[in-house]
Amino acid sequence: MDPHVPASSRSRRRRRTPLIATLALALAATAAAPATAHGGSAPSTPNLGPNVVVFDPSMPVADIQAKVDQIHAQQVDAEMGTARWSLLFKPGEYGTAAQPLQMKVGYYTEVAGLGASPTDVVVHGKIETYNRCLSDDPANPNCIALVNFWRTLSNLTLDIDGAGQDGCRASANFWAVSQAVSLRRLDVLANEGDPGFSLMDYCTAGPQYASGGFIADSRFGDVVNGSQQQWLTRNSSVRSWSNAVWNQVFAGVEGAPADATFPDPPYTTLDTTPVSREKPYLYVDARGTWQVRVPSAAEGTRGITWANGMTPGRSIPLRDFYVAKPGDSVLKINAQLALGKHLLLTPGVYDIASTIAVWRPGTVVLGTGHATLTSARGATPLFVADVPGIVVAGVTIDAGPQKSSVLLKVGLDHRHAPDWGTKSRRDPITLSDVYFRVGGPHKGSTDVALEINADDVLVDHTWVWRADHGVEGFTEGVNGDTQRWRTNIGRNGVVVNGDDVTATGLFVEHFQQHNTVWNGERGRVVLYQNELPYDPPTQADWTEPDGTLGWAGYKVGDKVKTHQLWGAGVYVFNQNNPSIVTENGFEVPQRPGVTLKHVMTVNLSAGTIRHVVNGVGGQVDSSNTGTPSFVTSYP
Repeated sequence: MDPHVPASSRSRRRRRTPLIATLALALAATAAAPATAHGGSAPSTPNLGPNVVVFDPSMPVADIQAKVDQIHAQQVDAEMGTARWSLLFKPGEYGTAAQPLQMKVGYYTEVAGLGASPTDVVVHGKIETYNRCLSDDPANPNCIALVNFWRTLSNLTLDIDGAGQDGCRASANFWAVSQAVSLRRLDVLANEGDPGFSLMDYCTAGPQYASGGFIADSRFGDVVNGSQQQWLTRNSSVRSWSNAVWNQVFAGVEGAPADATFPDPPYTTLDTTPVSREKPYLYVDARGTWQVRVPSAAEGTRGITWANGMTPGRSIPLRDFYVAKPGDSVLKINAQLALGKHLLLTPGVYDIASTIAVWRPGTVVLGTGHATLTSARGATPLFVADVPGIVVAGVTIDAGPQKSSVLLKVGLDHRHAPDWGTKSRRDPITLSDVYFRVGGPHKGSTDVALEINADDVLVDHTWVWRADHGVEGFTEGVNGDTQRWRTNIGRNGVVVNGDDVTATGLFVEHFQQHNTVWNGERGRVVLYQNELPYDPPTQADWTEPDGTLGWAGYKVGDKVKTHQLWGAGVYVFNQNNPSIVTENGFEVPQRPGVTLKHVMTVNLSAGTIRHVVNGVGGQVDSSNTGTPSFVTSYP
């Protein structure tokens, strides 16, 4: 590859290797069933498994309310549970002003409309997530949203006028969440002065903390940010946005606040998004055929994609997908992919003892209801080849007790990569709402969670989490934290070796060395959020081999010539040993082509970061807890 050829015009002719052709034939020969969505013709409601509930507007509101209440009651505290749910609404209207539908969304729950446009499904009422109260002590109930993870709301219109609630709850639709949550393709209706949309729950007893989320391709009225520490809003429209805490980033958002006075308030605003592709979505067309819409990628975008009709892209009939269910073998899934099928993962937990391999250009892998691939026997659950147009969306990947080298590998090592075809960033490999977890519900171990070796990749919202709490091996207290450090292994969260990789919404937390390592050229990141690990037992455990105190939360390789980062924070909470010191939150080569805009560090209550980036920026420690140290631009 000639590094002097611009990425936009670069292409590589690659040949298909005999090994892969042979593998494809072998896998095709093992296929035990036709790769259809349970039938040759598209049924009105396909069999998507027991944990997909499809609602029809003819159903009584009371019946819908009873069902969603039942699922919420099961999921509201199921943070480490195994149940996964997808609640889908066919085109039409649900609820009325006299009898609004008031939904609450718990863990591992997806709520989505099945229209071609968000305006095809209208919910009169509210769809909400409240704080969880983690203590039974009435004097200190500890009601927060800091662990409200893993839930999705998309592709519908939410009419919150006259939602029927009284008192404080009548004041807004509450979406009090933290990481691994997304709001996509929403049209939120509220007249000016009427209840708006709040990203915190200020009606439940405090402290009411919340810690991050993501909005894309949506239209809102008035948004209350509240206590949200960091948030990315991309390619949307807002009438107003109130306040900010640390990192509030807007890219391609009509009505976004200006950032000229950063850090007061701490807004970061890009007029357009460098590269974007909206997440694929299920819809039912006018003939009742189930389809998956796969939006096109675009550069320099602003505003919603559906303002003038259907989102640009292609539609794939659901019959062209292999509809997988938990318990399906990897051999069977790979055989269907080799036969040319796309893959839809229905809700549930899949034990993956070998690798699901996606080789064909343009293949779509779509998870519903937070479908989860859990590594078994040290496997890499998912591999994506370095070919154009592959899209992976809505999938969570868990480490298992036996250590994996990597959980998701995109492209082979550059030094050994065969030639596959033509690549350009007009049709990038795209990862949308792909989440990673190391530990939590069970012991987990991996060297790297996400490794990107391919060029021209778009990561559109990910949370890469080495768990700081959980069920097994997570005893509280110093001894428990020491046990976690030795058994819950995660060296790096994200490693990027490919060129021209863009990330919009990169959340990476608690890994034991550099949380993110970026070695590729021309990388671009819009919002980066990181917490350093809570649990290093000693300073020696948190010191680089060259003697540097701690690993920076974001590391750009020393040889990189061009890199851009907008709106980023590294937080420290050395709960296990507050005396631990980290030298820099960010480490990057000092050259003109490597630029950071609006970056910060903050102490959450324990530990020290001496500098924001490369020795620049003030120290954060227990003397200034909660007060960030900002660097407006670097160099």
